[in-house]
Parts: sequence; C-alpha cells; structure tokens
Amino acid sequence: MIPLRDTIPSRQVPLVTWALIFVNVLVFLFELTLSQEELEAFIHLFGIVPARYSHPDWAMAVGFPIDSYWPFVTSMFLHGGFMHVIGNMWSLWIFGDNVEERMGRSRFLIFYLLTGLIAGFTHYYTNIDSTIPTVGASGAIAGVLGAYFLLFPHARIIVLVPIFLFPFFFEVPAVLYLLFWFLSQVFAGTLAGLNPKDVGGIAVWAHAGGFVAGMVLHRLFLLPRRDAPRRFQRDESGVEGAWASRLR
Repeated sequence: MIPLRDTIPSRQVPLVTWALIFVNVLVFLFELTLSQEELEAFIHLFGIVPARYSHPDWAMAVGFPIDSYWPFVTSMFLHGGFMHVIGNMWSLWIFGDNVEERMGRSRFLIFYLLTGLIAGFTHYYTNIDSTIPTVGASGAIAGVLGAYFLLFPHARIIVLVPIFLFPFFFEVPAVLYLLFWFLSQVFAGTLAGLNPKDVGGIAVWAHAGGFVAGMVLHRLFLLPRRDAPRRFQRDESGVEGAWASRLR
C-alpha cells in the first residue's frame, strides 16, 4: 500500500515539516556530488555504525573518531538512494503537518529529533555488533507516525494498491494502516533476529522504537487545547458577580 494523503486538513503552514524535508533533500543532493569512495566514507563517518561504540578497538583501527556521538543525529539527514529519500519525505509530508500543528513548531522539532535519537539507540542495542552503517530519517518519522496514531484515531488514509499493474485506490482508517505498518516492522525485526547474519539494510527495530517513543512521549509536547472550556472568574459570573469586587 502506498499512502497518498490523509483526510485531516492542516490549518497552518507546516514550516518545520517543510524545513526538515528541505534539509534532507539538500543533504541528499550533496551526497550525489560525491564519488563512490567519498560517499562510502561519508556514510560510515556520519551514519550509525553500532560496532563503532561496542568495539572501540576496532573503531580506532579503522579510523573512526573517538567518543563522537553526533552520528545519532547526523544519520537522520542521510539517505541511501532516491527511493529511500522520496519514501521518507513523502511520509513526513503526509503525517508531519498535522502533528506539527498539535505541538507547535519548536516542540515538534524537539519531538522529531528526540524520537529519532531513541530510534537510533534502539538500532544500536538491537544490532550491537554490526559494522554496517545505518542512515535515514525513518526512525524520527516513525515517531511522528506513533504520535499521529493516537492523536488522529478517526483520520483516514487514501492509499494506492497496484494489482497486476493496475492502480486501485482505497480509503483505510489511519489506525489500521499505521498498526499494520508497526506490526510489519516488529515481524521483520523478529525474523531478522532469528538469523543475525542477515541483519542489515533496513533498521526495522529503529522504526519500531521510534514509533513506540512517539506514542509514549507525544503528550509531553502538545500545545494546550485552545477550545478547552475556560474557568470563569468571580467578576464574570453574571451581573451581580461583575460588581462583587466593588461591594467588598
């Protein structure tokens, strides 16, 4: 299923979502200017290589900087190919605007980076001996999906399902679409764990970790609801109350 759009309109311009997409695309365009050797060195240096931290002797031998944890941040802005960056940015475009609106711009940015960090550390702890670099914004975007899952339970997603090369369009509840996505990540991670030699390529546990982090943490970042009933003060409760302070 390929998501096309959701049914929740945005009432404000999602500047942070747009900025994140712009930065990710800009970094990817920079990657395209590198030679194959330069790109591999760039990805290894700024992507998450779990063995870099679990095996410091090996890291020193191959030339990794010591005690640098910046890759847990920089890896969120790197991608391994056109489909990788397009898929991630498309998901951020669909789901990010509504979550940003509920959180506000600065809170949404902090939330995005925090869930991305949690996703990165989840990947590290579930692939602690891996020497394969992991890059991509999907862990942070998974955090956005986790927040969307709980914030917009009645939303619906328009999806494209190609069947025998013919496009079919369906409208599915967002909760079912996102639940299916989350369970597919857990299932894929479990299968990969049965044969550790096959681990690599897609950081499925990072996706699952980011999604759970988004579900758990999103309420800490929500703006106060403006439509909540306000408690009346004494001088607002009727004509008599308006004069109460003067009569004391």
